[in-house]
Amino acid sequence: MAFLTMDFHSDALGMATALSVILPESAKTQIGMGGSRADHFPTLYLLHGLSDDHTIWARRTSIERYASRYGIAVVMPNAHRSWYCDMAHGGNYYTYIAKEVPAVCRAFFRGMSDAPEMNYIAGLSMGGYGALKIALRSPGAFAGVASFSGAMDPANPKHVYNGSSYWADVFGPFENIRGSENDVYALAENAIREGTLPKKIYLSCGTEDSLLPCTRRMEEILTAANVPHRYREAPGNHNWEFWDGEIERTLDYFFGET
Repeated sequence: MAFLTMDFHSDALGMATALSVILPESAKTQIGMGGSRADHFPTLYLLHGLSDDHTIWARRTSIERYASRYGIAVVMPNAHRSWYCDMAHGGNYYTYIAKEVPAVCRAFFRGMSDAPEMNYIAGLSMGGYGALKIALRSPGAFAGVASFSGAMDPANPKHVYNGSSYWADVFGPFENIRGSENDVYALAENAIREGTLPKKIYLSCGTEDSLLPCTRRMEEILTAANVPHRYREAPGNHNWEFWDGEIERTLDYFFGET
């Protein structure tokens, strides 16, 4: 596998930024790693949480080794503390992650395809929320979405909101979040009505995680509508021991099963 850090200018953000990319590589002498590469390969967009950046998945998990089993690319962009929003007072991070990053990567890396069946998105905590939001607002763009310990309910003060001006800078008025384009529960219900959900959906959260009610609520919405999905609730907290196992399971679900 090849690992790249790409520094480039984002028109959506109006500034220089960076992302990390894992690419499949045909190398027969890599010890303990896969060595095959197709002309076109699936791409997983992998999103970070609130306190992290584009480097964190590679630093805290074995994502490169897991990806080598399936010959996939992994794109890990930096969204700062944006909640993957076009912020009320700040950068257009939803546009950047959902639209510009895939276009830029496909321009630089010819093996990446825009075919829906070749694209997947996942994330943890804030990134779990972001992955769901992007997938649900992009009908037909992704074959699969996964959320680990997703901070899915920014409209619920108990889970996320802390009353600071930062929250208003991200989302605008607190009372306007519910039912908006930043409400993943409303987006899921609309996607169910429209029949536009990704084919593979994976939700997981640790039983000791304070954000467990967020994931349970999304699972209840999908179950009530008889939507096929995979749900895992297991011992664990809001930490990398849990997420390292979850990304490995998700890659097997997305790419290892027929």
